[in-house]
Formats: sequence, structure tokens, C-alpha cells
Amino acid sequence: MSEMPEIKYFVTGGAGFIGSNLVDRILSQGNEVVVYDNFSTGIREYLEKANKNSRFKLIKGDLLDTKSLNEAIKGCDFVFHLAANADVRFGTEHPSKDLEQNTIATFNVLEAMRKNSINKIAFSSTGSIYGESKIIPTPENAPFPVQTSLYGASKLAGEGLIQAYAEGFGFNAWIFRFVSILGERYPHGHVFDFYKQLRDHPGHLEVLGNGHQKKSYLYVQDCIDAIFTALEKSHKSVNIFNLGTDEYVEVNDSINWICSHLGLDPKISYSGGERGWIGDNPFIFLDCSRIRSLGWKPKNNIQQGIIKTLDFLVENPWVLERR
Repeated sequence: MSEMPEIKYFVTGGAGFIGSNLVDRILSQGNEVVVYDNFSTGIREYLEKANKNSRFKLIKGDLLDTKSLNEAIKGCDFVFHLAANADVRFGTEHPSKDLEQNTIATFNVLEAMRKNSINKIAFSSTGSIYGESKIIPTPENAPFPVQTSLYGASKLAGEGLIQAYAEGFGFNAWIFRFVSILGERYPHGHVFDFYKQLRDHPGHLEVLGNGHQKKSYLYVQDCIDAIFTALEKSHKSVNIFNLGTDEYVEVNDSINWICSHLGLDPKISYSGGERGWIGDNPFIFLDCSRIRSLGWKPKNNIQQGIIKTLDFLVENPWVLERR
């Protein structure tokens, strides 16, 4: 894969899980990075390596603060918009958060770009926008069913705004609909929750749902590889890609791998039926043939991604304590 030299990137949410890994990759390519993060969920330690690089700049700021945003983005060439409220499970407990942190924040980023003559954006969307699709595996052109989570709805609204700016203002956009991402610096999700429980009480594990929910996952470095493959090889006005592996697992599979790796045999209790929470899709599996047609394929399968994530959490207990 060829590098993309002499680009100054603006990364929202750059202190987060995916964002900080992306920042390290950009810097390794010899490019400049400005990270804009309000640290509501971002972790400063994730940027320790980046902070030692002269091509890196960190600005603490909120995307709802348009004055700060417009100033911070000046002089950049390309925007990675990763900042978001990704708390799907508790979305109904604070309905305005998804609107503000995902949809309105995306509008503010687009306006800051327009005012500063920046016309290229990559956006982290989600497979959740497909709701409970009747087409499995789900392609990018699948009909959208009823939205099942405020998170998915807010991300779909963000996609719509980006597409409209591409049409109205000549932007180029790359929209990535992720499955759940795993790997180093992973800050929340099922591996985090299960390991935290098992560390606290190794003999018992509580599982939301019936354990038969089918999910697909992607290792973070494979995700970043896919993003740069798309940026290099796909140049439509709006480029939309599902990102995931060509496999899925049940939650029970994850549990078995995690417990086996830790040498534990806990008693497992299930609650919540086929859905662990409102908006929990019992079967997520995306058709990723579009990104694969560009020559990308993941280097790690789901089991390898889960084990690498678990090893990171075992080796960095402060991440669990921070949460």
C-alpha cells in the first residue's frame, strides 16, 4: 500500500481507541496530525507515543464549541471524523447525547471544513444503521429498515449530512460502516465487560442476552488498513464501505475463548432474552465484498482479535480501573 505524503490530517476523537491507533499510523507515514478531543472518553495515555513526534499537535476542545473548532481546523487538508458518543446500550437514558455528540457535532465539523476550504472527510459510521436487516450478510445498498437505536439513527443522520455537503459543496467523502472493532486500547464492549467481571469474580459471569447473539468483529489494525486502502483506491464523490470480517461468532464463542485463555471455568447466567438491551441487534453480519474488491482483506480472524484485546486488558489493568 502506497503512502499518502505531505498531508495534514485533522482527527476528531483522536485520543480514543480507533483514533489514537489511526494517529500513530498517520505519523508513521510521515504526515502531520492535529487531534481535537474533549476527553469525555478519550485517554491521554493513548497519545504518549504521538506526543513525542514533532508532527503531532493536540488540542483539547469540544465539537459543540464552533469557535474553537473553526480555529483548530485551520490549515488542515483532510478530516477524519471519529469523535462520537458510542454508548449504544444506554442511549435511551440520555436521548439528547446522540443528537448532540453525533449529529450536531458532524454538522459542526462540516461547517468548519466549508469555512476553511477543506473538502475531504472520512467518517466512522456503523453497521447499526442497518437496524435488524432482513438481508444477511448486509451489503451497503441494502434497504434501510426501522432504526432500532438512537446511536444508529444519529450516525445515519450524520451520513446524510456528509452526502449532502458532498453534493452541495463539492466535498469528497469516505463513509465507513464498522462492525465492532477490537484490539489494543479497546475501552468498552463485551471483551472489556467480560474480563472485568472475571477479574472481580472468576467463578461467575453474567451475560446480557441469551448468548446466541451473532456478531461480527474486526481487529483495529485491519480496520485502519481498510480505511487507507479505500482512500487510496476509491475516488467517487461519496465512497461508502462496510468494514468487517467474512465471519461472525456467537457471544458464547467469545465467552469460551476468553475463559479458556484465562484458564477459568465460571458459572454463566443469562438475562434479557435474545437482546441484551434496547437496540441490541441479535445478528450483525456485513457484506464486505466492496472493500475486498479493492484488494484488502483482514490479517486477523475474530478469535485472534478477541485474544489480542484480552491480552491488552490483562497487561494494562489501569484501563479497566480508569473506567
